[in-house]
Amino acid sequence: MKNGRLLSSGKARNISNLAQEILEKRKRKSILLMAHQIVGYPDFETNYEMIRLFHECGVDLVELQLPFSEPIADGPLFLKANQKALERGTTIEQCLDFAQKVTRDFPLFCIFMTYYNILLQFGVKQFVETAGSIGIRGLIVPDAFPEESDEYFAACKQEHVDPILVVTPYTPDTRMEYLANKTEGLLYCAARKGVTGAPTSFGDATTDFLLRCRQYSSTPIGVGFGIQHPDDVRYLVNKSDIAIVGSTLLNVLEAEGTTGVREFLLSLRPE
Repeated sequence: MKNGRLLSSGKARNISNLAQEILEKRKRKSILLMAHQIVGYPDFETNYEMIRLFHECGVDLVELQLPFSEPIADGPLFLKANQKALERGTTIEQCLDFAQKVTRDFPLFCIFMTYYNILLQFGVKQFVETAGSIGIRGLIVPDAFPEESDEYFAACKQEHVDPILVVTPYTPDTRMEYLANKTEGLLYCAARKGVTGAPTSFGDATTDFLLRCRQYSSTPIGVGFGIQHPDDVRYLVNKSDIAIVGSTLLNVLEAEGTTGVREFLLSLRPE
């Protein structure tokens, strides 16, 4: 640790353009923010308004989740949102068109979150190629395991789209080192085991987990699952490069509308 900063001691390796750009932004901010949207819920117009707010309120990265019928990493709130988006007839093609509009209109790092079945249905190589062509910088696919997804990782490498992998506090050291050397762009550090939406108690156990992540990762690290309050973000300053906010944003939107979302986002900035 140096000046409160948990330094990486991971194996030196070349990092992607996205990782380099994230680290460059980190020189100007104590921590970056990544905000989440389920595309098509409640509708594309609200999605666009939310992303406009993200940009205005200093969000740095946007995680665009493509709706899926069996989102295994998601809790009840996101499960309902996925189901509602699909019931409205939201298609992957519509999501791709929307993402292209977002990458064209806003200078944000845009990342897709989805599940491997979506890629298989679309065609793995075609999906990754399309994502790259519309400006998507990375993909979070929790059920795409490096040992079993050669086509996916090869396509990501060819199209310069970063495969972003996930670790948890329960990931063994050997597995964490392996995943940290396979991830590109950033390492997604889920602050606890389980699904999205539940609160997380940030404390010594979180610090120990992030020290392990730093030990093995040469890429920036982002922390998600359970960030609900400004204090959570402040806690992560000097421990993580990115604070990832998801379920709380949707809760605020449904309870207080976009005005509440703006106030919440502005409250998260530790500067």
